[in-house]
Amino acid sequence: MNILLWHVHGSWTTAFVQGKHRYLVPVTPDRGPYGLGRARTYDWPDTVHEIAPERLAAEPVDLVIAQRPEELELAEKWLGRRPGRDLPAIYVEHNTPKGDVPNTRHPMADRDDLRVAHVTHFNALFWDTGATRTTVVEHGIVPPRVRYDGSLDRLAVVTNEPVRRWRVTGTDLFPHFAAVAPLDVFGMGVDGLPEAIGLPRDRLGTYDLPQARLHEQLARRRAYLHLCRWTSLGLSLLEAMTIGMPVVVLATTEAVAAVPPEAGVLASNLDTLRDAAAWLIADPTAARAMGERARQAATTRYGLDRFVADWDRLLQEEQCASR
Repeated sequence: MNILLWHVHGSWTTAFVQGKHRYLVPVTPDRGPYGLGRARTYDWPDTVHEIAPERLAAEPVDLVIAQRPEELELAEKWLGRRPGRDLPAIYVEHNTPKGDVPNTRHPMADRDDLRVAHVTHFNALFWDTGATRTTVVEHGIVPPRVRYDGSLDRLAVVTNEPVRRWRVTGTDLFPHFAAVAPLDVFGMGVDGLPEAIGLPRDRLGTYDLPQARLHEQLARRRAYLHLCRWTSLGLSLLEAMTIGMPVVVLATTEAVAAVPPEAGVLASNLDTLRDAAAWLIADPTAARAMGERARQAATTRYGLDRFVADWDRLLQEEQCASR
């Protein structure tokens, strides 16, 4: 199939484009949010093609993957065809609902022209999509090329824009763990984080790295922290588990299903999580054993082959239903 989709979430798209299809990704001269083009910090196959919006009308697009409401209007304008009526469309919902939870109305609610695909069962439960057809396709992870080393007695976090998002990403919790061991925060928009949080740079390091180098650096840290209060399910958490890192996780949203008890420590009690981080820092042998169980759990549930097969089935269903 020829699939039109926008580059919105780099890690999810990296897994999605591992399928057998041809993927058309809009690119504009300014590489703005609706024309970002191919990823520059992720490894995408040659089946992903950048395409200027004015060329799309001449392309034999078979299906549209939308991830933001305005993309459906853009697709109609650029293709000269209406997604959901003239060709099948799937709306991928990556995020937990905001606002009046649990009564938040989804922007695609009560539509009969498309299907909403949630990335977690938690999202499917909490979003109100009305009569719109829905499904869940859980995440899949492209296996990182590195394995756990854990030689640095430091803790790691991966999150984007922790200063702006603050309580959502659990940024206010970082000092509790930096008191246990030095904390390294990886992601976009991390500049100024030590000053914003009031920690010296020898206790809080910040890095913005391409995915391959990020994985290399994560693998050297003793344990991974997932402190998001309200997020769908951090792909970086699943990647850390797949590397073989032991994880210390705030027990919220889908994380409670993604991390079985033997693979990490989950709690909503901050003292429990801090004690777990201190234990893993002090006991490298226990950290390695827990990390191996985390790797097994993540590869079993979030394997790439299962993810691609699930998406192939859904794409075929939607294409057949539109005929």
